[in-house]
Amino acid sequence: MNVLVTGGAGYIGSVCVEELLNAGHEVVVFDNLSEGHRSAVDQRARFVLGDLGDRAAVGSLMSEVRPEAVIHFAASALVGESMTNPGKYFRNNVANGINLLDAAVESRVRKFVFSSTCASYGPPDRVPITEDTPQRPINPYGESKVMFEKMLGWYRQIHGLEFVVFRFFNAAGASQKLGEHHRIETHLIPNVLKVALGQASHCEIFGTDYPTPDGTCIRDYVHIADIASAHILAMEPGRQGFFNLGNGAGCSVREVIQACEKISGRSIAVIEKPRRPGDPPSLVASAERAMRELNWKPRFTKVEEIVETAWNWHTRHPKGY
Repeated sequence: MNVLVTGGAGYIGSVCVEELLNAGHEVVVFDNLSEGHRSAVDQRARFVLGDLGDRAAVGSLMSEVRPEAVIHFAASALVGESMTNPGKYFRNNVANGINLLDAAVESRVRKFVFSSTCASYGPPDRVPITEDTPQRPINPYGESKVMFEKMLGWYRQIHGLEFVVFRFFNAAGASQKLGEHHRIETHLIPNVLKVALGQASHCEIFGTDYPTPDGTCIRDYVHIADIASAHILAMEPGRQGFFNLGNGAGCSVREVIQACEKISGRSIAVIEKPRRPGDPPSLVASAERAMRELNWKPRFTKVEEIVETAWNWHTRHPKGY
């Protein structure tokens, strides 16, 4: 298929582009490089520098490319920043997204695949979290994703736009060529590996008194290659709806640090700090719907396997891109 990928120079988007190309699809990447990296875009893809806020540019590209599918990763995605600058998140993730939706309808795009987030649920009443769990986001980032999900529902009803929404849990790991390099790194695994690489003196644990087996938060880690494979499955005709992407089994912060020590063979210093406001004790996905309806099956099911791919990439690219 002919596929347009927004945010295809970012962490998850770049690996999805790589896997789409490996599967024989033609790919155009649209990215403003505010967070992504030009060198992370596979050379087999066509790259277009642009911003979703530019309605004319979005429409022009869409009418030229005439993609059969759009995969929409582009977004502002820092929870903390969204609490201090909500306007940025509603503008970029919602208002600018309308430009993309309208252009997709005008160009008669058949399939729209949207990168959402487990942050759309907020603190859950129970785990594992299913797609039917009430969405009660507690920050503007999660709220902006819920708003776009709702817009997709109306665009399907009014314009017939077929869509799939993926609610990612903790994306992690790397491919052989592509890995994680954020200008502001908030993710646990790369921050822990910075200590193993000698780039940081220690990592931090926020809260050691949670009602979990070792007192630290539990999160569900899913490999970016598995996320990419789900997107490829989603493009098949007739597949629609909302799907969680996770491994269905969580790892505590301490367990992740121990896995990083094991894979790197290096000791990692830790400083324990108080809990952060709003951090739920456990966030674990039920991905049974994706497995059942999309025939999706994660290849990386153990945190050590995920960490190993990340470590291999970071040791080859200690300064990132």
